[in-house]
This record gives sequence, structure tokens and C-alpha cells, in this order.
Amino acid sequence: MELSNCNRCGRLFAKVYKDICPNCLKDIEADYKLCADYLRKHRQATMTELSDDTGVSVRQITQFIREGRISVLNMPNLSYPCEVCGGFIQEGHMCESCRRRLLNDLSQAKNEAESHTNTSNKNNAATYRIIDKE
Repeated sequence: MELSNCNRCGRLFAKVYKDICPNCLKDIEADYKLCADYLRKHRQATMTELSDDTGVSVRQITQFIREGRISVLNMPNLSYPCEVCGGFIQEGHMCESCRRRLLNDLSQAKNEAESHTNTSNKNNAATYRIIDKE
């Protein structure tokens, strides 16, 4: 068992398997229960309404969604911010436009690297000729 500081409150605790102390873990579970109960009664709620009415931060609610504890499938108005642009999404970490932009950037970088490698190989290429002696 190792001693560690809680990532949430900073208190010293005996770390078993999480980076959060037992007190903060209880608080997070209480927040989850509040959100789950609220969403059972208000399926049309938005992220802002859920956060305002329960007092749970948008960040924590987003974490619940990403962990799969809160499902947005039956909640048409419940969405969370894209990690890149901040636009609202219902799945993953990025919106479709940010995902496409990232894929294009990666493709361009790959093409540039291949082009640089091919140019480098042409400049450093040595030519050898074999002559048969009879």
C-alpha cells in the first residue's frame, strides 16, 4: 500500500487502486446518483440544465458519460463539449469536423514524411556497376 495525495482534494490517503481518496469517491458517487435520478425524471434535459439543477459540474457529468455510466442514447438534448473546439457532441472526444481535420493533417504529415524520405534516398543513392571479366 502506498501513500498518495488525492487528485481531487489534495488530502493524503492510502492509495489502493484509484488516485482519489475515499471521501471524494463518496462525493462522486453521490453526484452520480443525483444526475441519474434527475435524468430519469427529465429525459429532455440539456447539459446546462442538468448541471444547474443538480449542482454537479459539467466536467464531472462529462466524465460520467465518457465512463459509460450515463448514456446519452435516450437523451436527445444531452451533449457535452468537443475536446478540441468546444462544440457539443454526443459521442467520442471530438466532433466530426475536428476528426476530419485531424485525419487530413495526419495524412498530409505522412505524405510529407514519405516525400522527404524519397528525396533523401534519391540524393544519397549510390550506383554500382558490375562488370564481368572474362
